[in-house]
Amino acid sequence: MSHKFIISGGGTGGHIFPAISIANALKRHFPDAEILFVGAIGRMEMERVPAAGYQIKGLPVSGFNRKNIFKNLKVIINLLRSIVKARAIIRKFKPDVAIGVGGYASAPILKAASAYGIPTVLQEQNSYAGITNKLLSKKAKAICVAYDGMERFFPAEKIIKTGNPVRQDLFHIKNKAAEAYEFFDFDPSKKTILFVGGSLGARTINKSVIQFLRQLCEANIQVIWQAGKFYIDEAKKASIPYKCKELLVTDFVSRMDYAYAIADLVISRAGASSISELCLLAKPSILVPSPNVSEDHQTQNALALVKHDAAIMIKDVEAQFNLIPKALELIKNDKELDNLSKNILKLADKNSDERIVEVIGSVI
Repeated sequence: MSHKFIISGGGTGGHIFPAISIANALKRHFPDAEILFVGAIGRMEMERVPAAGYQIKGLPVSGFNRKNIFKNLKVIINLLRSIVKARAIIRKFKPDVAIGVGGYASAPILKAASAYGIPTVLQEQNSYAGITNKLLSKKAKAICVAYDGMERFFPAEKIIKTGNPVRQDLFHIKNKAAEAYEFFDFDPSKKTILFVGGSLGARTINKSVIQFLRQLCEANIQVIWQAGKFYIDEAKKASIPYKCKELLVTDFVSRMDYAYAIADLVISRAGASSISELCLLAKPSILVPSPNVSEDHQTQNALALVKHDAAIMIKDVEAQFNLIPKALELIKNDKELDNLSKNILKLADKNSDERIVEVIGSVI
């Protein structure tokens, strides 16, 4: 008997990468399974999911505009259209389980699934639950989480701690260092800092780098700077006076496994997926939580590591002046790098995708 699964959510890589990892694990356990993704039209998932080999349908759903309430009339109309379309998708596809990973699109599709008596499973990546998952939790059969203390947001009896799934190609980086140095044309005898602000980029991290480019280039280290597609022109222009072999400026790192393989220190936002990857790879890191996310959940994610001495956090408002000096100080301190690496590894959740699939299997 073949099973059918709907996976819904997206908006950012932090939702999409776990969703694809769950789909891949479902395929391993249920080789004949039919898997359908449902995302939001115009968002990143509409490109990334087909690239991973899965079918996706889009809903015309978007978030509410908190700054201009008059713009929300269109949002409400599109939400109503999405609810109608979601019900049609559920009726036609008839899934055994609907899985929500957070993001706008998961609300209409999981609500529709519940209305037709189809069991739902939620996966919450962050230490501070998103509003969509909080709203859906009452009807969910199970809620997979990555952090302790999530009974603040969800019914305790439904919570199962599974961790966050991560990209599978990252699990084998230990054997890739030689290839990675060659790929980036870097020197194995020099330390490397990886700056990564997500696929879209992080304004504060980029401004911090630009302000201290001279110091970075004179520090006898190597830098991989993923500026993101919104900021790449500004980053490349700023780097022209400092053009050297030790500075790589790019909008997107195509081989993140290679970048992680040689990174002695990672500077990153504090999205849940990024943190899960850093934990599994035991990478020393400085986290700069984004202030532009709901309920400031990235700060909560970062603090969950800081309290275990597993990462360093610098607030967004302080980063432009403090981030690079701290990074240059830390990269020279082998003892502190080793301490951060050992402590962050203790927080790693391995095989999260497999555990989530076990939960889904128990719900069928």
